[in-house]
This record gives sequence, structure tokens and C-alpha cells, in this order.
Amino acid sequence: MRILKALLIGAALTMASTMARAETKLTVIVFPGVQNLPVFVAQQKGFFEKRGLAVDLKFTPNSDELRNGLAEGRYQIAHSAIDNAFALKDKANVDIAVVLGGDDSFNHLIVQPEIKSLADIKGKTVVVDAVNTAYAFQLYEMLRQKGLDKGDYEVKPVGGTAARLEAMTKDKAAIAAMMNPPFSIRAEKAGLKSIDTAAAALGAYQGSSAFVLRTWGAANADALTKYLQAYVEGLRWMLKPENKSEAVALLAERLKLPQDIAALAFDATLKGFNPDGALNMEGVRNVLKLRAQFEGGTPAAPEKYIDLSYYQKAMAGL
Repeated sequence: MRILKALLIGAALTMASTMARAETKLTVIVFPGVQNLPVFVAQQKGFFEKRGLAVDLKFTPNSDELRNGLAEGRYQIAHSAIDNAFALKDKANVDIAVVLGGDDSFNHLIVQPEIKSLADIKGKTVVVDAVNTAYAFQLYEMLRQKGLDKGDYEVKPVGGTAARLEAMTKDKAAIAAMMNPPFSIRAEKAGLKSIDTAAAALGAYQGSSAFVLRTWGAANADALTKYLQAYVEGLRWMLKPENKSEAVALLAERLKLPQDIAALAFDATLKGFNPDGALNMEGVRNVLKLRAQFEGGTPAAPEKYIDLSYYQKAMAGL
């Protein structure tokens, strides 16, 4: 009887411990894509759970939902193009803090097969997520480098990368868009083609980042620090060659991809992840330069948007 009682007490303590480890709930908003693999890994491998976090990951259809949801408190953390954070601060006066890097965007400029050079886009329609943020600016700059100003083509906002791929495969008039893997890979398999990459055309560029409301970060510093630790642990795990097959399988499962597409997407993006999720500050300055170039004004100082104190504390504790 004593043994049974001890076992029951032990089981209760184990259950209580497990519940305690997952007592802080976070809702995180992201665009679907390979850029989220460190988060997928952290969920799958229990890196969040062991730090007492329960992370609910949501896919957003577009930048507006991501930005509005963060501002309204429906999401605590957003992973998106860093320029979305800048837009929230500058356009909507929402006090955000960028707390983590991510990647160089992995973006390809995808065009209809009849396009032989970017000059052929003159007078035609390009599709974007939103007209005044992030990868739309990449597209405008890549076209500007080939002699096309914004008035030389029509810009149509359709939503996230999946929506841009759908628009281009269903409507030949949608002539070009920025896409990253796996969407760029699917685009080429559907008969579209990659004519250039953002990395080749623009140089250093900070693509994805993680950002929070500054007030939320200050009030939840411990949870945020632990989240960043789990992200970095997930990133380190997925970059180890011995984990490739498992990482590809996880990518295929989470993004509902065929195994071959997942493998190609994994291989195509590995070099684009920021080491340990650190911000590429030269890339940040280039993003701010593009924003000023197409929105007017002079480039803002990165410090206006960034708070790396949580990241530094997270790294010190790993």
C-alpha cells in the first residue's frame, strides 16, 4: 500500500512538473516558409517546453494581419520581414522592439517564362504582399537597377508568398513577384522562372526578424529570453548535418510539402540563416535605406527599432 501511495505521489509530482514547464503560453505569428524551421524544431524537440513555454504558432495570410494582430495583443511575438516592424513603428506609431534576426530573405525574383530581362516588365503588372513594405521594396529596387521606375509598371497587392504564387500561376498578366523557398521552387516546377536573387542584386539584407511590442517585452522579459534561447537551440540543431533528414521531414510535415520539395527548400536556404539568429546590422541599414528611398526621407537609425538586451541575455544563458 505504501509503495502504491508513493507511486501515485510520484506520478502526481511528475504531472505537476510537466504542467509547470508549459505554464507560459505564447501565440506567435509567422508567414509560412522555411524561415520558421528553427521554431518548428524547437516545438518538436521540446526546447520551448523545457523552458516552461507553450508556443502556439499561427500562419498569417498577409502583412496587415500580422502587424494588426501584434499591435492589438492577439499575438505576442511576430516573425516577419524586419521592414514590417519598421512600418509598424513609423506608419502606425506602434512601439515595437526587434529582438532577433532570422535570415537574408532567401528571395528570388520570379517571372513569367516569356520575360527575358527585367526591362520586359515595363508596362506590365507585378504582384506584392503590400505595396509599401519589405519585399515589395526589394522588387522596386531590383527593377530600378534595370532602369524601371515605379510608374513604369503596375503594382498589385495580393498577400503572402503563397498568394503571389497562386496569382502568377493562374493569371499570366501577373508578370513578376518576389518569392522564397519552397514557393520559388514550386514556381519553377510550374513553369515560371527565377531571373535574379535579392542577395545578388542588393547585397547585405536583413530579411526575417522577430519583434514584439516594447511594453510586452519589458513586462515579460523572462519568457521572451527563454523563447529566444529555444529558437537559437532549434537553429543550431537544424544546421547540424546529422539532423538533415529529420529536419527535412519536419519541414515537409509542417508546410505540407512533398519530400523532394522540402529537401530542395532546405538546401537552398541553409546559407541564408543568420548565425545564431543574430541581426545582420549592415543588412538592417540597407533595409532602412530602401524604405527611405521609396517612402521618402532619410534612413532612420537602427537603434530606433532594436532592443538586443533580451538576445544578449539569452545567449549568455545558453
